Amino acid sequence: MRLLLVNDDGINAEGIQTLAKELEKEYELTIVAPDDQRSASGHSITLRKPIVVKRVKIEGIKSETYTISGTPADCVRVALDKIVKDPLDLVVSGINVGVNLGADVLYSGTVSAAIEANMYKIPSIATSAQVKDNHGNFQAAAKYTSRIIRNIGDRLIEHNLVLNINTPNIEDEKIKGIKVCRIGGVIYDYYVEEKDENEEKFVIQTEGRDEKKSSIGNDTDRYYVKEGYVTVTPITYDLTNFGLLGEVESWF
Repeated sequence: MRLLLVNDDGINAEGIQTLAKELEKEYELTIVAPDDQRSASGHSITLRKPIVVKRVKIEGIKSETYTISGTPADCVRVALDKIVKDPLDLVVSGINVGVNLGADVLYSGTVSAAIEANMYKIPSIATSAQVKDNHGNFQAAAKYTSRIIRNIGDRLIEHNLVLNINTPNIEDEKIKGIKVCRIGGVIYDYYVEEKDENEEKFVIQTEGRDEKKSSIGNDTDRYYVKEGYVTVTPITYDLTNFGLLGEVESWF
């Protein structure tokens, strides 16, 4: 299989480098990543300035590697339009530093890059690792991602799917297995960083919240990651509410 690997944390992130080393053991790999951190960039693309592409060499990685000055979605677009000459079988985005659970998928550059590939009719995977105290089990995330590609790669290609994968931050032997599930909700908390008589500065708190299991549903990705499972969710970029098409049409 011929794979494209992208991310949103940038080329120097531990996640993408760990995954690259794992995937190039079995697959022909091209890497195209942002030249800097682009987390939570969503599905944005660069419109009003040129995108700079550089070929780079990363120690320990043998695959062709490029950086671009754009967003994760730009990585996919530039790779498909300008860099990769032969047809691709699969696009893999990640490993993201931190989970992309629930409504995170709407903000995530990692997930958006996978969706961008699917808009080009290429199946894709977004893969993320839970991080606590600046540490994540990227080796486990890489191994599970590679295993999923090995076991269901043909079906991914046949059905042109986007899969969102999240791995808990626990020891390999404590991971209970894989759960296919729906995405759950998420509400980010803000806290005041600085305040004076003229202005306040707020920062989003994304990690470390003590949530009740009942508040996230017992059949969602957020629930199962907390329970020690690797979660897999098929997603789509088509936001049409097909159940209400007829109802809304009747209003007009």
